[in-house]
Amino acid sequence: MNLGLRNKKAIVCGSTQGIGKAIATELAALGVNVTCIARNQQALENVIQNLDTSLGQNHNFLCIDFADNEFSEKISVLSKSKFDILINNTGGPAAGPIADAESDDFLLAFKMHLLNNQALVQKVVVGMKQQSFGRIINIISTSVKAPIPGLGVSNTIRAAVANWAKTLSLELGAYGITVNNVLPGFTDTNRLKKLIEKKSDIQGKSIIEVENEMKKTVPLNRFGEAKEVANAVVFLSSPAASYINGINLPVDGGRTASL
Repeated sequence: MNLGLRNKKAIVCGSTQGIGKAIATELAALGVNVTCIARNQQALENVIQNLDTSLGQNHNFLCIDFADNEFSEKISVLSKSKFDILINNTGGPAAGPIADAESDDFLLAFKMHLLNNQALVQKVVVGMKQQSFGRIINIISTSVKAPIPGLGVSNTIRAAVANWAKTLSLELGAYGITVNNVLPGFTDTNRLKKLIEKKSDIQGKSIIEVENEMKKTVPLNRFGEAKEVANAVVFLSSPAASYINGINLPVDGGRTASL
């Protein structure tokens, strides 16, 4: 199997923790030069210092908040380099019923998850077309297949991103650029911990009780690890996945009820 990614260049968003950090780590281990994007400079510096450089990799970072109104302008520096891989990944919207969501909640989520993805694609797609190779992978959610109760804004925006990505896959495939979505299920990250804590407060149950109830909905009877999601992303980033385009790939232990 050709996982040959040595000397490729990748942008990994949300890469100071959780799934994003795991993706950056796994890509770097295969020889990829990684540019990490997140809002915490100290955390970015710590991640960069710990990424694999044994194959001569050169890693760097761009510190920016996805909620910044000048996001598109601040990432213009990315146009100076050619990138092979773009991993769109940022923290999900706050939990809550959709009926309680304000218009601003939708607008902010739409900007952070779709408009910023679009801006990043426009910075890298010219170079990808020139080299007839590109991988655009969006970390979304299994909610694009089955809405998750209590995540009203997230369910709405994630579905928009999925359809945006599918449209991109149809337009860019002829240039050797694939666009795919990875849909993590219950993954052991800080976001999941916060969701569990909120559910615990609402239901008046202990953290352990909530965790066990959630795990029972997963056929594998456990939460996933960030590295397990990262493994799927690395495969889709590789030459081995050259004929996989426009898909939603759940990495959820079989929890999603639909195919």
